[in-house]
Amino acid sequence: MRLSDISFNNLRRRKAKMVFLVLGLLIGIATIVTLLSITESMSRDIEDRLDRFGANVVMTPRSENLSLSYGGITVGGVNYETVEFDEARLPEIKTIENSKNLGIVAPKVLGPAMVNGRNVLVMGVEFEAELNLKNWWQLHGTPPAGPDDLLLGAEAADALKLAAGDTLAINGRDLRVTAVLAPTGAAEDNLIIVDLHTAQQLLGKPGKISLVELAAFCRDCPIEEMVLQIAEKFPEAKVTALRQAVMSKMQSIELFRSFSYGIAVLVICIGSLLVFITMMGSVNERTREIGIFRAIGFRRGHVMQIILLEAMVVGFVGGALGYLAGNAIAFAVLPLVVKNGVFAGFNPTLGGVSLGLAVALSLLASLYPAMKASRLDPSEALRAL
Repeated sequence: MRLSDISFNNLRRRKAKMVFLVLGLLIGIATIVTLLSITESMSRDIEDRLDRFGANVVMTPRSENLSLSYGGITVGGVNYETVEFDEARLPEIKTIENSKNLGIVAPKVLGPAMVNGRNVLVMGVEFEAELNLKNWWQLHGTPPAGPDDLLLGAEAADALKLAAGDTLAINGRDLRVTAVLAPTGAAEDNLIIVDLHTAQQLLGKPGKISLVELAAFCRDCPIEEMVLQIAEKFPEAKVTALRQAVMSKMQSIELFRSFSYGIAVLVICIGSLLVFITMMGSVNERTREIGIFRAIGFRRGHVMQIILLEAMVVGFVGGALGYLAGNAIAFAVLPLVVKNGVFAGFNPTLGGVSLGLAVALSLLASLYPAMKASRLDPSEALRAL
């Protein structure tokens, strides 16, 4: 008879103990998988929410002059010549080493214009990129679709007495107001927003870009490295990462992960203790059986192999069932934890780790009982009957 046959027969004869061991490992692994799955889903939800904040990297022309504004108030009377980017160079942004982590690239051109006797600030944008970047904007009307369509900020619309559907002349060109932006409390409330190339023509800045906003929110994006890489491509630019949004994202995710890992370590310790105590009890109950094995010529290594093989089978079954149960629990619990949360799905890597952890945990907890069993003296074991 092979050693594996002895191990499987022992497990079949002691079904209650096997079920108890498997249940202990199942609960431990399921808890870990549930926490990590929920953490993964929550992390993605946090990233999606933070992505809605818009750009997290801004590229502006470098200036040797200090800013003359504070709290939204700019000191007048001093003008500096503005250096702007060439639009033709924008594709170079996509050539940086971490270009795969770049999301939306939203160039803008800015300039003043006289409209209905008022000085207003005109901003030219690529509407598709801008509306994706600023997806919290609420439009009263339809999004601009053509080169002669424009979007008005809330305060600009009030000052100019215009609404969606009206026509506005800027520097001799008639443009149609397709929508008015709901108040945001930010600079766009005072802007007239038009198509990028239309604005370049109206402002006399063909092929020029005033600034570029970039969205680079993604899992573990190396924001600081990307800033350096863009700055290397554009030495004349000042590239700034919005650290507050990035740090908020990373701290939130790390907080969830640390919590999950802490609970996981606690569960692992409890599971290890459970397996250890059960295996020790099993060895003590099988003193006669082990003594007979030793008396008929089984070596110490053979006895250890029998017990450790039993532990390996229990660990594999407990790990597999725990992984499946953990994902099922995470799928059921996630909507209660995260509103409209989406389950991240089965993670094959996590499945492999769960199986490996359960088997390793079972083997380690059974190692001392197996060594104790292998050291039993045959005569002493038989005398104990």
